[in-house]
Amino acid sequence: MNRKIAPPIVDAVNFKLNLKPYDLFTLDNGVPVYTVHAGAQEVIQIEMVFYAGNSFETGSGIAAATNFMLKNGTSKKTAFELNEAFEYYGAYCNRSCYNETAILSLHSLTKYLDVLLPVMNEMLTDSVFPEQELDIFKQNTKQRLSVNLQKPSFVAGRLIDSYVYGDQHPYGKYTEGEHIDALNTDDLKAFYKKYYLQGHCAIFVSGQLPANLLPLLNTFFGKLQLSKPDYKNISIKTNPVEQKKYRIENDVNAVQGAIRIAQPFPNRHHPDFKKVVVLNNIFGGFFGSRLMANIREDKGYTYGIHSYLQNHIQETAWMISTEAGKDVCEATLEEVYKEMKRLREEAVDQDEILLVQNYMMGGILGDLDGPFQIMAKWKNIILNDLDESYFYDSVKAIKETSAEELMELANKYLQPEKFYELVVY
Repeated sequence: MNRKIAPPIVDAVNFKLNLKPYDLFTLDNGVPVYTVHAGAQEVIQIEMVFYAGNSFETGSGIAAATNFMLKNGTSKKTAFELNEAFEYYGAYCNRSCYNETAILSLHSLTKYLDVLLPVMNEMLTDSVFPEQELDIFKQNTKQRLSVNLQKPSFVAGRLIDSYVYGDQHPYGKYTEGEHIDALNTDDLKAFYKKYYLQGHCAIFVSGQLPANLLPLLNTFFGKLQLSKPDYKNISIKTNPVEQKKYRIENDVNAVQGAIRIAQPFPNRHHPDFKKVVVLNNIFGGFFGSRLMANIREDKGYTYGIHSYLQNHIQETAWMISTEAGKDVCEATLEEVYKEMKRLREEAVDQDEILLVQNYMMGGILGDLDGPFQIMAKWKNIILNDLDESYFYDSVKAIKETSAEELMELANKYLQPEKFYELVVY
């Protein structure tokens, strides 16, 4: 090799990407276990995904509170002792709650799995929801909410979702102080019994997997009264509001306004979705996008502006989000609509398409760098009731979407009258 000669530069768009396949096993109770064995380090990630998100709760905040309290005490261990049981081995156990799903996850050195799975099992099967811990949770949650409600960006994020989906839809409803006050251990225990002890679950495991992984999982989770999930979309009717434009004063002393522009959009199963992702990146999906070049670089109205398709399983939304000086919020809106008009009327040149193609392909390369990232890709595909072809069709859309198709999609979707418009000062 002549090191005086630089190697040839290959555009990322010309790379051939492959998604490492998963292995599928089934526990004795029918719970599916998806595994990816990869990586150089002796580490492992286990994610137990329950269908126990906001969509299933009977009162606001119950799903999130139940999920959080899983780590706050069993009949044998206090919250402190549970945390210490994981931290002693350098492990991290987390829980998180979303619209449809809730997750209990473990990150650990592989060699300690047989010590930590019993603790995870104890959390899952023997949570007692201590009153004192619930009181602390409610106090902290109300304090965070009080602080966040002073921020225009937080208020705007809540309101725009309620306009697009309806304030009773899981994607559009939000928790108020009185909902937090109403939380009680009886409701949490009932939710826990129905959706965790006797619910639907799938397990995703990635990293350096031990040879006895399946016997271990079967011992601690295969005998529980859990069942496999039905990955078909949970259909809950949206009820968007009729009014499209809103201006709300949240803080009379605010110097900035939070801007949200959004329209309802189909989910990943729609034939336009993959190519619209390409259009979105050109429009406002990365630092070199049209919106950034105009509104940040040229006009100086904002530090950053982005557009994105929300990551929802059901109907989603196409969202533009930014914060701008109070005196230039209306001008910012005008420029957003000008960029929509340009995409509707002027074909995107090939250099710009190539730039976005390389950016998007490079992003996928990063998403495939390591077993945890590979499993994140698979989890997203599986929970959205898709298959391997979705990944390869998405790559194909990045490589092959033409300027003509982009203009056609812009004329179909980037029409100002379709969008809800909100500014919170």
